Amino acid sequence: MSGAVDIDTIVAIATPEGRGGIGIVRLSGPDAFAIGEALTRRKLVPRRAQHCLIADNAGEMLDDGIVIGYRAPASFTGEDVVELQGHGSPVALERILRATMTLGARAARPGEFSERAFLNDRIDLTQAEAIADLIDAGTEAAARGALRSLQGAFSSQVHDLMEAVTGLRVFVEAAMDFPDEDVDFLADGEVAARIESLLATLAALRRQAGQGALLTGGITLVLAGAPNAGKSSLMNALARRETAIVTAIPGTTRDVLRERIDLDGIPAQLLDTAGLRDSDDPVEQEGVRRARMEIERSDCLLFLVDSTSPEQVPADREEVAAQVGAAIPRSVVIVHSKCDLVGGKTSASRCKAPAQARSALLPEVTISVVSGEGLSSLRERIRAEVGFSGDLETTFTARARHLRALEQAEIGLLAARETLATTGAGDILAEDLRLVHERLGEIVGAVTPDELLGRIFSSFCIGK
Repeated sequence: MSGAVDIDTIVAIATPEGRGGIGIVRLSGPDAFAIGEALTRRKLVPRRAQHCLIADNAGEMLDDGIVIGYRAPASFTGEDVVELQGHGSPVALERILRATMTLGARAARPGEFSERAFLNDRIDLTQAEAIADLIDAGTEAAARGALRSLQGAFSSQVHDLMEAVTGLRVFVEAAMDFPDEDVDFLADGEVAARIESLLATLAALRRQAGQGALLTGGITLVLAGAPNAGKSSLMNALARRETAIVTAIPGTTRDVLRERIDLDGIPAQLLDTAGLRDSDDPVEQEGVRRARMEIERSDCLLFLVDSTSPEQVPADREEVAAQVGAAIPRSVVIVHSKCDLVGGKTSASRCKAPAQARSALLPEVTISVVSGEGLSSLRERIRAEVGFSGDLETTFTARARHLRALEQAEIGLLAARETLATTGAGDILAEDLRLVHERLGEIVGAVTPDELLGRIFSSFCIGK
């Protein structure tokens, strides 16, 4: 991207809605200092916090607070930035906002501050997205991962890959420029070896990004099974609080209950559903319909089986689908509940198919929410089922668009390998590598359509 450009001055309230001890109004653009000085009657000194009385253009007092200015390019956006810090009163902040607009600022669009930081080369696109991910982080692990992305942990690896691809493109195109040399540079093994090295590096980055996408997007877990199978009790145990009503009466849960939980670092939405059974009760029928709808949307289905009722145990995915009465997700875990009621002899150990044979078809975990037995194993199994096997201390956040771009880059490298092995055509090989470079560039914003930028930044907070 090119450097800062002379554009209009934007303003927004940068703190969350509602009352608070402190509220911040942020300005960015060529007139930020002039507006800040007009409102505070202070000569702003860059990077120095000054106590001030904030008043509008007519001299009416708005607040008593602090003003700080940052001169371009040494600011978040790369432009002149001023922050007016007052009391966290929505009314007072709105009055200050209106006063800045009277002096020439305009209301910022969602994410426009971060967009300007990107356009002015203060951050790349993955770092810009990491800001939103950090704000939205649902667990400590997700927050740490977003911070690592913001500090460049993801984008630096992408840039390194782009440099390596560029180096290979230069080598290929140089070889094409000397067709009369005695040595065929494209056939001497170096190009093939470098492509294999790029594929290995890209595969490792795809695995890391896949783990990071789980921290960003989270997962959806659905609890399903017959009435009174222990779903609500398990929901309370995983949520670590009393979310669902638990009784011995079958059919207590009629609607879908939702709870956001921290699954050992992975943000998860946990859904407790109505017991699956035929009923003449229209309310219960609707509950079952909604349960089936959520099952089909889930990332992982926890199918609960009462350990005192072995006849309920499904033997494979087809039997789970038949009992559920809906399409099931790729990940299904059979959860044998209430093992404390059968002295440790679970339904899995007493069903017709041996547990060893069944485990090859569907993963199974035995639990008791009363004693806590098996809950740790269940959490580990869920993490494995959704594909998380990374180190939370090194994982960075990523998004679905990053995964698509990495996949397309890998497809391009495989095409380059095929071209080298079959035709050896340097011009086609160079074009394959150019497309790989473009796909990687889309991740960090080196090659990004304006439409995509609009979609990305429109999801940000107004003041960020």
